[in-house]
Amino acid sequence: MEADEIHPQARAMLDRREQLGLAPIREVGLGRLRLLMRLTNWVQNRNPPSVGRTVDRTIPGPGGDLPVRLYRPTGEGPFPTVVYFHGGGYVIGDLASHDLLCRHLTRESDCVVMAVDYRLAPEHPFPAAVEDAYAATKWAADNTDALAGDGRLAVAGDSAGGALAAVASLMAAEKAGPDIDYQALLYPGVGVEDGQESVEKHGGRVLERGDLEWFRDCYFESDVHERNPYADPSNACDLSGVPPATVLTAGFDPLRDGGANYADQLAADGVDVRHVNYDDMIHGFATMTEEIDRAREAIAEIADHLRAAFDESESTR
Repeated sequence: MEADEIHPQARAMLDRREQLGLAPIREVGLGRLRLLMRLTNWVQNRNPPSVGRTVDRTIPGPGGDLPVRLYRPTGEGPFPTVVYFHGGGYVIGDLASHDLLCRHLTRESDCVVMAVDYRLAPEHPFPAAVEDAYAATKWAADNTDALAGDGRLAVAGDSAGGALAAVASLMAAEKAGPDIDYQALLYPGVGVEDGQESVEKHGGRVLERGDLEWFRDCYFESDVHERNPYADPSNACDLSGVPPATVLTAGFDPLRDGGANYADQLAADGVDVRHVNYDDMIHGFATMTEEIDRAREAIAEIADHLRAAFDESESTR
């Protein structure tokens, strides 16, 4: 599932990290880590690709107002809607950290993308992020006019956000709504366990094994929570009711095997799933749209899958 070598552009990203002498994520300290991310976001977002319109607003959430950013394509619409959840181990990340990815996804898919700034741990441990993700998905389904939406709906996310998209899909299936047409899971943080080949071989590339443990400790107040299907949908006994999916993995990512196993689990439960493995890529590559050409390639592929799913949904109405 991995290439003989990491793609040169991804290798260059790893080399730059080594040259900067960056400490492991868990050793930087939460305050400094978030400050460093804000500075990085400010630099990378100075000249973003254009979309038809962006709107920052809040929607009602279980913990109070929930910030979201709406990305609208050019044209009058209405458009299909994609609710997007950012990665960051449930601890870091925000609307700015995934602004470029969401802009590219809007342009490639011709969908309204609603990025969700869900509550972060450790200040808000599980299930806060899950509650926000489901509430945002329900709001998007119930407020198509506010989104210039046409009623077709997908969820998407990367890493921790990919897990949230999967959980929102599971919750929607078990709670009788809302209707979700598709889920796009980019190297999702699901089913990741010590001893997996990808964890053993690739812990240390972007994410160290100690970082994975630190994120888990921040997010979960109890080990019991980790076995909850709404914490990790790979714990679910039956996934047959969830929407069709794309599961994208990266060959040199410690999360690779967890994502691949989840794709197999979906297929075994009768869900139409496409597993796409970028065998020469690293964790987080889809956000590196200015440094790695394959990031934009992956976003375009996800957009193609979304369009196909929305076209099929429209034809069966």
